[in-house]
Amino acid sequence: MDIAESLKTTQGLQTIHCIDMHTTGEPTRIIYAGFPSFTGTLLSQRDQAKQHHDDIRKRLMLEPRGHDGMYGAIIRPETELVLDGTADIGVLFTHNEGYSTMCGHATIALGRFLVDTHDRSVFPRRNQLRFDPRTQTVAVNIHAPCGLVRVTVPTTADGNKSDPARPVAFLSTPSFATALQVEVPVPPGVRWPQLGAKGSILLDVSYGGAFYAIVSASELGFAGLRDVDLDAFTTCMQKLIPYLKIRPEIVSAIQHPDDSRLSFLYSVMVEDHAVGFKPEDVLGSETGLCYFAGNQIDRSPTGSCVSARMALAHAKGLRGTGQRWAYNSLVSNYFGTGAFSAEIVEEVEIQGPMSGNMKGVVVQVEGQAHYTGASSFMVEEGDDTSRSGFTMGSVA
Repeated sequence: MDIAESLKTTQGLQTIHCIDMHTTGEPTRIIYAGFPSFTGTLLSQRDQAKQHHDDIRKRLMLEPRGHDGMYGAIIRPETELVLDGTADIGVLFTHNEGYSTMCGHATIALGRFLVDTHDRSVFPRRNQLRFDPRTQTVAVNIHAPCGLVRVTVPTTADGNKSDPARPVAFLSTPSFATALQVEVPVPPGVRWPQLGAKGSILLDVSYGGAFYAIVSASELGFAGLRDVDLDAFTTCMQKLIPYLKIRPEIVSAIQHPDDSRLSFLYSVMVEDHAVGFKPEDVLGSETGLCYFAGNQIDRSPTGSCVSARMALAHAKGLRGTGQRWAYNSLVSNYFGTGAFSAEIVEEVEIQGPMSGNMKGVVVQVEGQAHYTGASSFMVEEGDDTSRSGFTMGSVA
Protein backbone atom coordinates (compact mmCIF):
# COMPACT_ATOMS: atom_id res chain seq x y z
CA MET A 1 0.00 0.00 0.00
CA ASP A 2 1.57 3.25 -1.12
CA ILE A 3 0.65 5.42 1.87
CA ALA A 4 1.86 2.74 4.32
CA GLU A 5 5.21 2.55 2.54
CA SER A 6 5.55 6.32 2.42
CA LEU A 7 4.94 6.66 6.16
CA LYS A 8 7.87 4.35 6.88
CA THR A 9 10.19 6.95 5.37
CA THR A 10 8.45 10.12 6.60
CA GLN A 11 10.94 12.55 8.07
CA GLY A 12 10.22 13.15 11.76
CA LEU A 13 10.97 11.61 15.13
CA GLN A 14 12.31 8.04 15.21
CA THR A 15 9.81 5.32 14.37
CA ILE A 16 9.05 2.99 17.30
CA HIS A 17 7.97 -0.59 16.64
CA CYS A 18 5.52 -2.45 18.86
CA ILE A 19 3.62 -5.71 19.22
CA ASP A 20 0.23 -5.41 20.94
CA MET A 21 -1.15 -8.20 23.13
CA HIS A 22 -3.78 -8.58 25.84
CA THR A 23 -4.06 -10.67 28.98
CA THR A 24 -7.70 -11.07 30.09
CA GLY A 25 -8.43 -7.86 28.22
CA GLU A 26 -5.61 -5.80 29.74
CA PRO A 27 -3.33 -4.51 26.97
CA THR A 28 0.42 -4.85 26.76
CA ARG A 29 2.17 -2.79 24.11
CA ILE A 30 5.58 -4.43 23.76
CA ILE A 31 8.11 -1.86 22.52
CA TYR A 32 10.81 -3.90 20.82
CA ALA A 33 12.64 -1.39 18.60
CA GLY A 34 13.17 2.35 18.30
CA PHE A 35 13.26 3.26 21.99
CA PRO A 36 16.46 5.09 23.07
CA SER A 37 19.37 3.10 24.46
CA PHE A 38 20.29 3.34 28.14
CA THR A 39 23.27 2.33 30.26
CA GLY A 40 23.80 0.97 33.75
CA THR A 41 21.57 -1.06 36.01
CA LEU A 42 17.92 -1.65 35.16
CA LEU A 43 16.76 0.74 37.87
CA SER A 44 19.19 3.33 36.51
CA GLN A 45 17.76 2.77 33.03
CA ARG A 46 14.31 3.31 34.51
CA ASP A 47 15.51 6.59 36.03
CA GLN A 48 16.94 7.68 32.64
CA ALA A 49 13.65 6.86 30.89
CA LYS A 50 11.68 8.88 33.45
CA GLN A 51 14.00 11.87 33.47
CA HIS A 52 14.94 12.19 29.80
CA HIS A 53 12.44 10.32 27.61
CA ASP A 54 9.08 10.51 29.35
CA ASP A 55 7.64 12.19 26.27
CA ILE A 56 8.08 8.89 24.43
CA ARG A 57 6.22 6.98 27.14
CA LYS A 58 3.37 9.48 26.88
CA ARG A 59 3.44 9.26 23.09
CA LEU A 60 2.98 5.47 23.19
CA MET A 61 0.62 5.17 26.15
CA LEU A 62 -1.70 8.17 25.76
CA GLU A 63 -3.91 9.55 23.02
CA PRO A 64 -3.99 9.53 20.05
CA ARG A 65 -1.96 6.29 19.86
CA GLY A 66 -3.12 4.89 23.19
CA HIS A 67 -5.65 5.63 25.91
CA ASP A 68 -6.02 5.93 29.69
CA GLY A 69 -5.99 2.14 30.05
CA MET A 70 -2.92 1.41 27.91
CA TYR A 71 0.02 -0.50 29.35
CA GLY A 72 3.52 -1.04 27.98
CA ALA A 73 6.63 -3.20 28.25
CA ILE A 74 9.92 -1.76 26.96
CA ILE A 75 12.46 -4.48 26.18
CA ARG A 76 15.93 -3.81 27.60
CA PRO A 77 18.44 -6.29 26.08
CA GLU A 78 21.25 -5.45 28.54
CA THR A 79 20.98 -5.16 32.32
CA GLU A 80 23.29 -6.16 35.14
CA LEU A 81 21.47 -9.50 35.50
CA VAL A 82 21.66 -10.15 31.77
CA LEU A 83 25.37 -9.41 31.73
CA ASP A 84 26.10 -11.82 34.60
CA GLY A 85 23.98 -14.57 33.00
CA THR A 86 21.19 -14.60 35.59
CA ALA A 87 18.55 -13.14 33.26
CA ASP A 88 17.91 -13.56 29.55
CA ILE A 89 16.50 -10.06 28.99
CA GLY A 90 15.26 -7.01 30.90
CA VAL A 91 12.05 -5.00 30.79
CA LEU A 92 10.63 -1.68 31.93
CA PHE A 93 6.88 -1.48 32.54
CA THR A 94 4.90 1.67 31.69
CA HIS A 95 1.37 3.00 32.09
CA ASN A 96 -0.63 6.22 31.83
CA GLU A 97 1.19 7.89 34.73
CA GLY A 98 4.73 6.52 34.69
CA TYR A 99 6.65 3.32 35.32
CA SER A 100 5.79 0.19 37.33
CA THR A 101 8.24 -2.03 39.20
CA MET A 102 6.41 -5.25 38.30
CA CYS A 103 3.50 -6.36 36.15
CA GLY A 104 2.18 -9.90 36.00
CA HIS A 105 -0.17 -9.56 33.05
CA ALA A 106 2.58 -7.96 30.94
CA THR A 107 5.05 -10.68 32.02
CA ILE A 108 2.64 -13.35 30.76
CA ALA A 109 2.32 -11.57 27.40
CA LEU A 110 6.04 -10.84 27.16
CA GLY A 111 6.89 -14.49 27.82
CA ARG A 112 4.99 -15.57 24.71
CA PHE A 113 6.53 -12.84 22.57
CA LEU A 114 10.09 -13.66 23.66
CA VAL A 115 9.63 -17.30 22.69
CA ASP A 116 7.99 -16.40 19.38
CA THR A 117 10.60 -13.91 18.19
CA HIS A 118 13.80 -15.26 16.65
CA ASP A 119 15.18 -11.85 15.74
CA ARG A 120 18.54 -11.57 17.47
CA SER A 121 18.47 -7.77 17.17
CA VAL A 122 15.34 -7.82 19.36
CA PHE A 123 16.31 -10.65 21.70
CA PRO A 124 20.07 -11.39 21.52
CA ARG A 125 19.87 -14.41 23.85
CA ARG A 126 16.88 -16.09 22.17
CA ASN A 127 18.94 -19.08 20.98
CA GLN A 128 20.16 -19.71 24.53
CA LEU A 129 16.68 -20.29 25.98
CA ARG A 130 16.16 -23.67 27.62
CA PHE A 131 13.59 -25.98 25.98
CA ASP A 132 12.16 -28.93 27.92
CA PRO A 133 10.89 -31.49 25.36
CA ARG A 134 9.14 -33.50 28.07
CA THR A 135 6.81 -30.67 29.14
CA GLN A 136 7.09 -28.79 25.83
CA THR A 137 7.95 -25.55 27.58
CA VAL A 138 10.67 -22.91 27.33
CA ALA A 139 12.10 -21.14 30.38
CA VAL A 140 12.73 -17.39 30.15
CA ASN A 141 14.34 -15.39 32.95
CA ILE A 142 13.19 -11.77 32.81
CA HIS A 143 14.84 -8.98 34.79
CA ALA A 144 12.05 -6.68 35.99
CA PRO A 145 12.70 -3.57 38.12
CA CYS A 146 11.64 -5.56 41.21
CA GLY A 147 14.08 -8.39 40.46
CA LEU A 148 14.28 -11.70 38.62
CA VAL A 149 11.02 -13.20 37.35
CA ARG A 150 11.23 -16.79 36.11
CA VAL A 151 8.77 -17.50 33.31
CA THR A 152 7.71 -20.83 31.82
CA VAL A 153 6.12 -20.62 28.37
CA PRO A 154 4.26 -23.59 26.80
CA THR A 155 5.35 -24.27 23.24
CA THR A 156 4.83 -26.38 20.16
CA ALA A 157 6.63 -29.73 20.03
CA ASP A 158 9.82 -28.22 18.59
CA GLY A 159 10.00 -25.35 21.12
CA ASN A 160 10.10 -22.69 18.39
CA LYS A 161 6.68 -21.15 18.98
CA SER A 162 4.48 -20.53 22.00
CA ASP A 163 1.26 -22.49 22.48
CA PRO A 164 -1.65 -20.09 23.18
CA ALA A 165 -3.91 -22.93 24.34
CA ARG A 166 -1.88 -23.45 27.53
CA PRO A 167 -1.18 -20.87 30.25
CA VAL A 168 2.12 -19.09 30.77
CA ALA A 169 3.43 -19.36 34.34
CA PHE A 170 5.81 -17.12 36.23
CA LEU A 171 7.47 -17.34 39.62
CA SER A 172 7.28 -14.07 41.51
CA THR A 173 10.09 -12.33 43.26
CA PRO A 174 9.71 -12.97 47.03
CA SER A 175 6.31 -11.64 48.13
CA PHE A 176 5.44 -10.61 51.67
CA ALA A 177 2.75 -8.94 53.76
CA THR A 178 3.87 -5.89 55.73
CA ALA A 179 0.72 -4.76 57.58
CA LEU A 180 -2.38 -6.69 58.61
CA GLN A 181 -5.73 -5.06 59.32
CA VAL A 182 -4.43 -1.53 59.72
CA GLU A 183 -7.11 0.90 60.88
CA VAL A 184 -7.05 4.07 58.80
CA PRO A 185 -9.25 7.01 59.87
CA VAL A 186 -11.24 8.66 57.07
CA PRO A 187 -11.68 12.41 57.69
CA PRO A 188 -14.62 14.42 56.27
CA GLY A 189 -12.70 15.74 53.27
CA VAL A 190 -11.86 12.23 52.07
CA ARG A 191 -15.22 10.55 52.59
CA TRP A 192 -17.39 9.08 49.82
CA PRO A 193 -21.17 8.52 50.00
CA GLN A 194 -21.11 4.72 50.39
CA LEU A 195 -18.96 4.91 53.53
CA GLY A 196 -21.94 6.11 55.55
CA ALA A 197 -21.24 6.85 59.21
CA LYS A 198 -18.01 4.80 59.44
CA GLY A 199 -15.08 6.83 60.70
CA SER A 200 -12.32 4.47 59.58
CA ILE A 201 -11.52 1.47 57.37
CA LEU A 202 -9.42 -1.66 57.88
CA LEU A 203 -6.97 -2.73 55.19
CA ASP A 204 -3.86 -4.82 54.59
CA VAL A 205 -0.59 -3.98 52.83
CA SER A 206 1.31 -6.60 50.86
CA TYR A 207 4.11 -6.76 48.29
CA GLY A 208 4.20 -8.84 45.11
CA GLY A 209 6.78 -6.90 43.10
CA ALA A 210 4.93 -3.69 44.00
CA PHE A 211 3.12 -2.59 47.15
CA TYR A 212 -0.67 -2.89 47.31
CA ALA A 213 -3.24 -1.70 49.82
CA ILE A 214 -5.82 -4.51 49.88
CA VAL A 215 -9.31 -3.83 51.18
CA SER A 216 -12.69 -5.54 50.93
CA ALA A 217 -15.51 -3.91 48.99
CA SER A 218 -17.76 -4.16 52.06
CA GLU A 219 -15.18 -2.32 54.18
CA LEU A 220 -15.52 0.61 51.79
CA GLY A 221 -19.31 0.52 52.11
CA PHE A 222 -20.09 -1.27 48.84
CA ALA A 223 -22.24 -4.39 48.54
CA GLY A 224 -19.53 -6.26 46.62
CA LEU A 225 -18.18 -6.80 43.12
CA ARG A 226 -21.09 -8.67 41.55
CA ASP A 227 -22.98 -5.65 40.19
CA VAL A 228 -20.44 -2.87 40.13
CA ASP A 229 -21.05 0.86 39.84
CA LEU A 230 -17.66 1.81 38.41
CA ASP A 231 -18.36 5.54 38.64
CA ALA A 232 -18.99 5.21 42.38
CA PHE A 233 -15.86 3.09 42.92
CA THR A 234 -13.79 5.53 40.88
CA THR A 235 -15.03 8.47 42.95
CA CYS A 236 -14.03 6.56 46.08
CA MET A 237 -10.55 5.77 44.71
CA GLN A 238 -9.97 9.35 43.59
CA LYS A 239 -10.34 10.37 47.23
CA LEU A 240 -8.81 7.34 48.95
CA ILE A 241 -5.60 6.62 47.03
CA PRO A 242 -3.92 10.06 47.40
CA TYR A 243 -4.89 10.05 51.08
CA LEU A 244 -3.40 6.59 51.72
CA LYS A 245 -0.10 7.59 50.10
CA ILE A 246 0.52 10.19 52.82
CA ARG A 247 -0.82 8.27 55.84
CA PRO A 248 2.09 7.42 58.19
CA GLU A 249 0.86 3.88 58.88
CA ILE A 250 0.85 3.18 55.13
CA VAL A 251 4.14 4.92 54.45
CA SER A 252 5.84 2.80 57.11
CA ALA A 253 4.38 -0.37 55.57
CA ILE A 254 5.73 0.26 52.05
CA GLN A 255 9.43 0.47 52.84
CA HIS A 256 11.19 -2.10 50.67
CA PRO A 257 14.10 -3.89 52.36
CA ASP A 258 16.43 -3.54 49.35
CA ASP A 259 15.88 -0.27 47.48
CA SER A 260 13.97 2.92 48.25
CA ARG A 261 12.97 3.17 44.58
CA LEU A 262 10.66 0.21 45.22
CA SER A 263 9.10 1.89 48.26
CA PHE A 264 5.81 3.40 47.09
CA LEU A 265 2.14 2.49 47.15
CA TYR A 266 1.38 1.33 43.63
CA SER A 267 -2.29 0.46 43.86
CA VAL A 268 -5.42 -0.21 45.85
CA MET A 269 -6.98 -3.63 45.28
CA VAL A 270 -10.65 -3.99 46.24
CA GLU A 271 -11.58 -7.60 47.03
CA ASP A 272 -14.74 -9.70 47.12
CA HIS A 273 -14.20 -13.27 48.33
CA ALA A 274 -17.82 -14.26 47.66
CA VAL A 275 -17.70 -13.68 43.88
CA GLY A 276 -15.56 -15.22 41.20
CA PHE A 277 -15.44 -17.58 38.21
CA LYS A 278 -13.94 -20.87 39.45
CA PRO A 279 -11.93 -23.13 37.13
CA GLU A 280 -12.04 -26.87 37.85
CA ASP A 281 -8.46 -27.27 39.11
CA VAL A 282 -8.54 -24.79 42.02
CA LEU A 283 -9.73 -24.91 45.61
CA GLY A 284 -11.51 -21.56 45.53
CA SER A 285 -11.84 -18.23 43.79
CA GLU A 286 -12.32 -14.53 44.44
CA THR A 287 -12.55 -11.26 42.54
CA GLY A 288 -10.55 -8.05 42.66
CA LEU A 289 -10.94 -4.55 41.27
CA CYS A 290 -7.53 -2.92 40.94
CA TYR A 291 -6.98 0.84 40.66
CA PHE A 292 -3.46 2.03 39.87
CA ALA A 293 -1.57 4.92 38.28
CA GLY A 294 -3.93 7.70 37.16
CA ASN A 295 -7.17 5.94 38.17
CA GLN A 296 -6.39 3.18 35.66
CA ILE A 297 -8.49 0.02 36.17
CA ASP A 298 -6.74 -3.27 35.50
CA ARG A 299 -8.83 -5.40 33.19
CA SER A 300 -6.82 -8.48 34.19
CA PRO A 301 -6.72 -10.08 37.67
CA THR A 302 -3.41 -8.20 38.28
CA GLY A 303 -0.63 -10.78 38.43
CA SER A 304 1.70 -8.96 40.80
CA CYS A 305 -1.18 -8.38 43.21
CA VAL A 306 -2.09 -12.06 42.94
CA SER A 307 1.38 -12.72 44.38
CA ALA A 308 0.75 -10.08 47.05
CA ARG A 309 -2.67 -11.54 47.92
CA MET A 310 -1.26 -15.07 48.17
CA ALA A 311 1.46 -13.75 50.50
CA LEU A 312 -1.21 -12.00 52.55
CA ALA A 313 -3.35 -15.15 52.78
CA HIS A 314 -0.25 -17.07 53.88
CA ALA A 315 0.59 -14.47 56.55
CA LYS A 316 -2.97 -14.80 57.90
CA GLY A 317 -2.70 -18.60 58.02
CA LEU A 318 -5.34 -19.02 55.30
CA ARG A 319 -3.21 -20.59 52.58
CA GLY A 320 -0.26 -22.96 52.49
CA THR A 321 2.05 -24.26 49.80
CA GLY A 322 0.49 -26.10 46.88
CA GLN A 323 -3.07 -24.80 47.41
CA ARG A 324 -4.22 -23.49 44.04
CA TRP A 325 -6.55 -20.51 44.01
CA ALA A 326 -8.24 -18.55 41.24
CA TYR A 327 -8.20 -14.76 41.02
CA ASN A 328 -10.68 -12.93 38.84
CA SER A 329 -11.24 -9.46 37.45
CA LEU A 330 -14.55 -8.02 36.33
CA VAL A 331 -13.58 -9.02 32.78
CA SER A 332 -12.81 -12.67 33.56
CA ASN A 333 -16.08 -12.98 35.47
CA TYR A 334 -18.00 -11.49 32.55
CA PHE A 335 -16.51 -13.82 29.92
CA GLY A 336 -16.14 -16.86 32.20
CA THR A 337 -12.51 -17.22 31.18
CA GLY A 338 -9.20 -15.49 31.88
CA ALA A 339 -8.89 -16.03 35.63
CA PHE A 340 -5.32 -16.25 36.94
CA SER A 341 -4.46 -19.38 38.93
CA ALA A 342 -1.82 -19.26 41.63
CA GLU A 343 -0.14 -21.33 44.30
CA ILE A 344 2.64 -20.83 46.81
CA VAL A 345 5.63 -22.94 45.81
CA GLU A 346 8.16 -21.92 48.46
CA GLU A 347 8.44 -20.20 51.83
CA VAL A 348 11.45 -17.88 52.04
CA GLU A 349 13.17 -15.44 54.35
CA ILE A 350 13.43 -11.94 52.93
CA GLN A 351 17.03 -10.78 52.66
CA GLY A 352 17.99 -7.12 52.79
CA PRO A 353 19.53 -4.43 54.98
CA MET A 354 16.15 -3.50 56.51
CA SER A 355 14.30 -6.82 56.40
CA GLY A 356 15.08 -8.23 59.84
CA ASN A 357 13.43 -11.65 60.15
CA MET A 358 10.74 -11.01 57.56
CA LYS A 359 9.13 -14.10 56.07
CA GLY A 360 7.82 -14.32 52.53
CA VAL A 361 6.73 -16.69 49.80
CA VAL A 362 7.43 -17.39 46.15
CA VAL A 363 4.19 -17.61 44.19
CA GLN A 364 3.55 -19.25 40.83
CA VAL A 365 0.97 -17.34 38.78
CA GLU A 366 -0.60 -18.66 35.58
CA GLY A 367 -2.56 -16.88 32.87
CA GLN A 368 -3.04 -16.61 29.11
CA ALA A 369 -2.18 -13.79 26.72
CA HIS A 370 -3.05 -13.28 23.07
CA TYR A 371 -1.78 -11.16 20.19
CA THR A 372 -3.92 -8.27 18.95
CA GLY A 373 -1.71 -6.54 16.39
CA ALA A 374 1.55 -4.88 15.39
CA SER A 375 2.26 -1.18 14.98
CA SER A 376 4.97 1.25 13.91
CA PHE A 377 4.48 4.65 15.49
CA MET A 378 5.98 7.87 14.20
CA VAL A 379 5.46 11.63 14.53
CA GLU A 380 4.98 13.56 11.31
CA GLU A 381 6.79 16.88 11.04
CA GLY A 382 4.67 19.71 12.38
CA ASP A 383 2.44 17.46 14.48
CA ASP A 384 2.72 19.10 17.89
CA THR A 385 -0.60 17.61 19.10
CA SER A 386 0.58 14.00 19.22
CA ARG A 387 4.30 14.49 19.89
CA SER A 388 4.02 13.84 23.64
CA GLY A 389 0.53 12.36 23.90
CA PHE A 390 -2.35 13.67 25.93
CA THR A 391 -5.52 12.73 27.79
CA MET A 392 -8.81 14.58 27.70
CA GLY A 393 -8.38 15.16 31.43
CA SER A 394 -5.13 17.03 30.76
CA VAL A 395 -6.63 19.37 28.15
CA ALA A 396 -10.12 19.96 29.58
